[in-house]
Amino acid sequence: MTERTDPLAQWRRTKIVATLGPATADEATVEALVRAGMNVARINLSHGTPEEHAALLTTVRRVAARLDAAVGVMADLPGPKLRVGDLAEPVAIAVGDRVTLGAHADLPANFPGLLRHFAAGQRVLIDDGAVALRVAAVEHSGGSHAKVVLEAQNAGVIETRKGVNLPDTPLPIPAFTAEDEGHLRHVLELGVDFVAESFVRSAADVELLKRRIAELGGDQLVVAKIEKREALLALDDIVAVADALMIARGDLGVEIPPAEVPVWQRRIINAARVAARPVITATQMLQSMVSNPRPTRAEASDVANAIYDSTCAVMLSGETSIGAYPVEAVGTMAEIARVVEADIARDGWPLQEWAQRRARTSDAISYAACDLARKIGAVAIVTPTATGATARAVARYRPSPRIVAVSPRPRTVTQLALAWGVTPLLREEVPHADAVIPSSNDAVLAAGLAGAGDLVVMTAGLYATAGSTNLIKAHVLQ
Repeated sequence: MTERTDPLAQWRRTKIVATLGPATADEATVEALVRAGMNVARINLSHGTPEEHAALLTTVRRVAARLDAAVGVMADLPGPKLRVGDLAEPVAIAVGDRVTLGAHADLPANFPGLLRHFAAGQRVLIDDGAVALRVAAVEHSGGSHAKVVLEAQNAGVIETRKGVNLPDTPLPIPAFTAEDEGHLRHVLELGVDFVAESFVRSAADVELLKRRIAELGGDQLVVAKIEKREALLALDDIVAVADALMIARGDLGVEIPPAEVPVWQRRIINAARVAARPVITATQMLQSMVSNPRPTRAEASDVANAIYDSTCAVMLSGETSIGAYPVEAVGTMAEIARVVEADIARDGWPLQEWAQRRARTSDAISYAACDLARKIGAVAIVTPTATGATARAVARYRPSPRIVAVSPRPRTVTQLALAWGVTPLLREEVPHADAVIPSSNDAVLAAGLAGAGDLVVMTAGLYATAGSTNLIKAHVLQ
C-alpha cells in the first residue's frame, strides 16, 4: 500500500483544541491554525462580546468549508467564576499590602454578592495562584454588597479579568448560572458543536445543562470541566453522564496541592477512556509560547506525558488566544504528538486490562474490530455511524490503524473532530441499511485515505442508536 497523508497535515491520533481570541480572530490566521493541526476551536465566553463570538464561529466554519476539514467548535461557559473586573491599569502589590475586593473597591468583582460568604483567614488566589492573598476582614457597607479586605502573601501584579480562586470558601451558587443561560441560548443559535461547563461539582450539574440544551432544541455535546475538589469526589458519576471531559489544571491546581494534579490527570484520563468519553488535557501546556517561538523542555515533556497517559486531546489557551506565536504553538503541539505517537507505536498501544472485560455486545464488537484489524493488518477501521458512538467506542481501545468515521450528519462529523484517532467524513444519507457499507467504501476511497484493494475492518451500528454497534466485517475496498 502507498503511504498516504492528510491533505492539511500529517495524520496524528491526538487532537488539538486551540482557543481563539484577539491574536487569532482573522481568517488568514484561523486557516493557518487549521493547516498547522487545530481540530477544535474553543471560544471562551468569559471574554469578548456575543458579536465577537459569532464572528469567530463564522470564520471557523468558512475556513473549514474551504479546506474541506472537519473542525469542531467548542463554546466554554464562564460558570460561577469570580473574576477581577476591568482595571484602569494593572495593580502591583508587595507582601503585606492590603487591597479591597468588591463592587466599588480597588479590585472590582463580577459577583460582588458572593463576598458576604468570605471569612477572615481564607485564601484568595488570583490568576491561577500567581498572586496569593488572605482575607483580613469582611466589611458590610450597609448596601447589598460586602467589601473584602485582602492582604498580599507575595508580590505580584493583578491584571484585568483575571480569575479569582477560593479554595477555602464554599459558595452557594450553581455551576450553571443566569449569565450562562444567556450565553447558552446564543451559542446554540450559532450552532456550536460542544458546550463546556465550568466548575462542575456533581453529575446533577451536567444533567441540568444537558436538559437545558435539549429543551432549547440543541444536539450539542457537553464537556464537563474537572476543576473543583468536589468533582474529584464525584468523578465516576460525572463521567457517566458527561459527553466529554476537560482536565482544567489551572483551577484544579489551586483547589488541590499541585503535586496531586498529575495523579488526578492520569485517573481522569483513564476513567474517561474506560467510558469511551473524549478527554482534553488543558492549561499552560505551552505557556512560554505566549511570548516565545519555542517551548521549554518541561512544557514539551508535559504535552508528551499527557499523550503517554492516553489523553484524547491537548489544549492551548493563552498561547493561541492572545499569544505572539499562535500558529507555531499549534504546530509545536502537533509535532510533539506525532513524535510521541511514533514512539508508542513501536511497541504497540498498550491494551488495558479492562478492555477484554467489556460486557455489552457493542463493546465486545468494538474490541473485536480492533483485534481483527491488528491480526489481518487492516489499513483502517471504518465506522459508519449516525451518532459517533461507534467511533468513540473503537477509539477507547487505541488501535494502531486510522479510525475513519463516516456519517451522514454534519454535526456528528464535527463532533468527532475531538475523538482520538478518528478521521471523520461526511457522506450522503442512504435509503436503507444495505447501502451503508457500499456508501462508506466510496467515501473512504474518495477521501484518499486508502486505495482500491486495501483491506479494512468495518464496524457499525445499523440502527442509528448510540450503543447499538452490531456489525463487524473484514472488507476489501473496491
